[in-house]
Amino acid sequence: MEKRDAPAARSVDVMRTIDSVTILTDDPAASDRFHEAAFGLGSRVRSREADAEAAGFRGFTLSAIVAQPADVHALYEDALAAGATSLKPVEKSLWGVGGVVQAPDGTIWQIATSAKQDIGPAMKSIESVVLLLGVDDVVESRKSYVERGAVVAKSFGRAYAEFDMPGSPITLGLNRRKALAKVAGVAPEGSGSHRVEINAAAESFTDRDGFVWAQAVA
Repeated sequence: MEKRDAPAARSVDVMRTIDSVTILTDDPAASDRFHEAAFGLGSRVRSREADAEAAGFRGFTLSAIVAQPADVHALYEDALAAGATSLKPVEKSLWGVGGVVQAPDGTIWQIATSAKQDIGPAMKSIESVVLLLGVDDVVESRKSYVERGAVVAKSFGRAYAEFDMPGSPITLGLNRRKALAKVAGVAPEGSGSHRVEINAAAESFTDRDGFVWAQAVA
């Protein structure tokens, strides 16, 4: 693991909290119904009408991190029942247990836990939500966020970076686009809009990979 980057002395924005993400879709009402039925995330995931076309992989995933395998299985089944498509069935791996689904609005969700054994019945409680952005160059994208006031919590060379966001409803991570697509079980090619907006206290901007940040509203 690399030494964490220090924020710039005069940061443009303070980026320590993501209030919510907004999914841009052709049917916002249906998207809201899905996310509530599948995950019960309330205001952490919102929807509004898309104003641009998108094709293929949109370059990001959302992860629902839970406590144990029973919760992974339960939420995976809830997502399918709510209309999601399975991209990867729930299975064990070296890092834990997880499965991947694609929501009717096209959003890719990873449902995962680092635990390999259950300690009780499924509670369907999501411990954290992680937004992973697929970027062309992790190092350069990480640097651009640090210049805006973000603090790096984990960094693995050009492969992955995660930012320190204590208490944030959503945590941000960066991954190489091809690697993220492989984890999601889809082809890495895509064009058009990312169809996601990141809502935070930071001043509105578009990052070097085309992801839009907008000031959060109550």
